Amino acid sequence: MSASTSRQITYSPAYTIVPTYECFNRCTYCNFRTNPGESPWLALTEAENLLTSLQNTGVCEILILSGEVHPNSPLRKAWFDRIFDICQLALSLGFLPHTNVGPLSFAEMALLKNVNVSMGLMLEQLTPSLLNTVHKNAPSKLPELRLKQLEFAGKFKIPFTTGLLLGIGESSADWWESLEAIAKLHQRWRHIQEVILQPHSPGTQQTGQFPAFDNHLLPEIISKAKEILPAEITIQIPPNLVQEPELLLACLDAGARDLGGIGPKDEVNPDYPHPHYQKLTEILQPANWELVPRLPVYPQYDKWLSKELRITVKQWRNSLKFARSVII
Repeated sequence: MSASTSRQITYSPAYTIVPTYECFNRCTYCNFRTNPGESPWLALTEAENLLTSLQNTGVCEILILSGEVHPNSPLRKAWFDRIFDICQLALSLGFLPHTNVGPLSFAEMALLKNVNVSMGLMLEQLTPSLLNTVHKNAPSKLPELRLKQLEFAGKFKIPFTTGLLLGIGESSADWWESLEAIAKLHQRWRHIQEVILQPHSPGTQQTGQFPAFDNHLLPEIISKAKEILPAEITIQIPPNLVQEPELLLACLDAGARDLGGIGPKDEVNPDYPHPHYQKLTEILQPANWELVPRLPVYPQYDKWLSKELRITVKQWRNSLKFARSVII
């Protein structure tokens, strides 16, 4: 494939570490959470053993993904400290942490900025009616809380990933409203790296009964998202949830340019394994797409990072196998 005809699709070689599956929210579509007190927290020694085993495997991103401890819980500080310590440990072993653990306080965000090259939080939907249905027992899914988190990230200059969860009871008008809210925040702070368009995919652990989202709507949604979002924001789709090769290619033709973090397991959707890099290459190459690994921080945001973080990012950035720019 010549450089003149090549088109790039990026992904992040990633591994997900879960400090705890315990969560005080009870979203009825969730396939991740356990009740508080029902599962042990990941010990730092376990995290160190796991991270050490991942060295020299090509994994660059460590996604720290956690269930949420209530902000007023006496365990909140211990929970936050465990997350911070895992990020610090990952950095010390040469990895690039990306944390997504639910809404955080201003002070918590300020501390995590020092040990993360980027962070994330799904906006999901701004639809107030969902608070009476799927989010009825999920206090941290209040739209204003999640918008505030995106605002905090902008104020702190934290490269950020957010996105929509499609098919949980919202309307198509709600999609555009949520995307417009993201666009407005980005226009002020210029901090949104990626927007994920994630179709709801039924799993074996969820408590509510919802049909799978009609993925054939995705190309049209991606095209509209491209119109709403600023051009520098990359649209991401999860290839394990868009399994038909023709549909995946249609999503790329519509404007999606990233496939997210790909590792051994999708912790949020454990019933849908990530496809292997080689399998994706076999789908993409005949259509003249080139699959290229990237870091969890986009090059234009390197300048926002602390000196310590920039050193580790530069070491990864100098590897020729990693994308050096973002293809829009």
